[in-house]
Amino acid sequence: MEILNINPDKQIKRIGKPLSGWRLRVYTIIFEADTRAGRIFDLSLLLMIMLSVAVVFAESVKSIDARYGAWFNALEWFFTIVFTIEYILRLTCIRHPIRYANSFFGVVDLLSILPTYLAFFIPGSHMLANIRVLRLLRIFRVLGLSAYVREYYALVTAIRSSGRKIFIFLSFVVILTIIMGTIMYIVEGEESGFSSIPTSIYWAITTMTTVGYGDISPASNLGRFIASIMMLAGWGILAVPTGIVTVEMGNIKRFRQKPTTRTCHECLTEGHLPEAKFCMNCGSELPEYQCDEDDK
Repeated sequence: MEILNINPDKQIKRIGKPLSGWRLRVYTIIFEADTRAGRIFDLSLLLMIMLSVAVVFAESVKSIDARYGAWFNALEWFFTIVFTIEYILRLTCIRHPIRYANSFFGVVDLLSILPTYLAFFIPGSHMLANIRVLRLLRIFRVLGLSAYVREYYALVTAIRSSGRKIFIFLSFVVILTIIMGTIMYIVEGEESGFSSIPTSIYWAITTMTTVGYGDISPASNLGRFIASIMMLAGWGILAVPTGIVTVEMGNIKRFRQKPTTRTCHECLTEGHLPEAKFCMNCGSELPEYQCDEDDK
């Protein structure tokens, strides 16, 4: 059962062209994967993303690029044009294009096509097109891996819920490394490589995180004793954020039900249950759920 919490002020500001006709059909295909057309579109898109990333990889090998450079250039422009059309369609078929443009996937989609155009002004920038690999994150919703989708939402919600606790903990760690770095600067001094307080703080961070590059190390017995305490404390410090998130995940109940790729037209939040009437994020009324008969 969903709890509807709607802010009237937000509802008044929610102005967008209702989806209907071809815009609604395109929206369902592009943003939802519970229909046959949606799955075909997303699988084709993922295949093209992998091919485009492979082209950039191959192009970075000089011997291969010398032989097939012209083909690579043509393929790169082909993929860029296709992704540009797809990006424009995404902005066209939704009510609030700016919301999508500012979202994580919206920024990734834009960055995946910009490098090729920037190559006109900045030679070699097209190699940055490998950011397209981030778009493969959509594979979890495309292949119908509902278990992974549930865990994804559970993890994201747990991280959001524990954000303040983790921030406070990290603040404590930062303060501790500053104090320990300053102490080591006083104890060891420049003779042992602790030439300044920032350098000593850098050593404290590498020691506390158990990385231990070894470029700076204490020489005195007192310094080694302090370093040993920091190394042992580092094991416990690394485990704390994991424990915080784990507790939050254990408190999540609603992800036991199977979510879908059903997406809200207003805020683009997906994962609503088939029987849901309102968006779990913004409270907007959801359109009728569309899926293939085999998926019901």
